[in-house]
Amino acid sequence: MSQDRIIRIQSSVSKHQLITRKNKKSVERKIEVIKYDPIARKRAVYKEIKWKGKGG
Repeated sequence: MSQDRIIRIQSSVSKHQLITRKNKKSVERKIEVIKYDPIARKRAVYKEIKWKGKGG
């Protein structure tokens, strides 16, 4: 698996983050998905964010 396909998404309700994959050939824009946020205990919109730190 190519490392450039791995992205981070963050909840719009809390600071909860998930790591997932993205098919860059078919999706050119930033990803927005609705997932369950365990901190807020409800569904929330997760948006793609940039990597911070060394490798990103």
